Amino acid sequence: MLNKYLEIEEEVQYALDNNKPIVALESTIISHGMPYPQNVETALELERIIKDRGAVPATIAILEGKLKVGLTEDEIEYFGKSRKILKVSRSDIPYVVSEKLDGATTVAATMIISNLAGIKVFATGGIGGVHRGAGRTFDISADLQELAKTNVAVVCAGVKSILDIGLTLEYLETYGVPVIGFKTEEFPAFFTRKSGFGVDYTVDDEKELANIIKTKWNLGLQGGVVIGNPIPEKYEMNYIRINRAIEKALKEAEINGIKGKEVTPFLLSKVKEETGGDSLKSNIQLVYNNGRVAADLAVNLL
Repeated sequence: MLNKYLEIEEEVQYALDNNKPIVALESTIISHGMPYPQNVETALELERIIKDRGAVPATIAILEGKLKVGLTEDEIEYFGKSRKILKVSRSDIPYVVSEKLDGATTVAATMIISNLAGIKVFATGGIGGVHRGAGRTFDISADLQELAKTNVAVVCAGVKSILDIGLTLEYLETYGVPVIGFKTEEFPAFFTRKSGFGVDYTVDDEKELANIIKTKWNLGLQGGVVIGNPIPEKYEMNYIRINRAIEKALKEAEINGIKGKEVTPFLLSKVKEETGGDSLKSNIQLVYNNGRVAADLAVNLL
């Protein structure tokens, strides 16, 4: 039945059939996370980085209602240019598939499709979380529930400091999602290496990380794992500068009534403006760094 909906690219299918390491990649970062042409350039370079480390990249999206596992360069270009791409989370998948529409997958949707295809490692920029003021708005990303129930390990640079990091970590703890710091004792905050919040455990190499993840799933403990991988030090942003930009962007979002799925793209765009484009450069570098760690993890997870 799944074959009716899934369309797996040839190289990815070969890797699945022959137990080769694969790294899933999201498509929201292409269509909603970065401007053109940096979005396409970043997506293609990220795939190259993963290949160079011995794994097969599988960028995931929905194209004309098909759950695509692995995109061609032309398809990545299309997702980078088109303004008709819907942002898709778990709740959107049935509609977008049945209506044969095009959708870019968030962390949650990418995890779902990765799991359907049998891919266990996913590299992204940052996961969603509990938004500031969630006690009033109940704005909590579907990514967190997906991490609680879907068996995919997610390598990320933590969560963006536009979110409530403390409440996000509390939520993950409540639902039994391990938060592991890769060579860090502090949960990263996307643009910065520090957040003021600790991780559950710290590991220093991908082999140890793979053993922990394998043990979790071998024990029948359902759900994902969050691997917090800090942005390389030379690319991180000044903590005070980035947080001032975020605070200003948050106020603008509230004044303009920006809500739901539109919040994160709006805030990232505003932060980019406030930092003169420096935040975009940092964003690109942290994504590359996550791709490297995810590829090495996928190799060790076999």
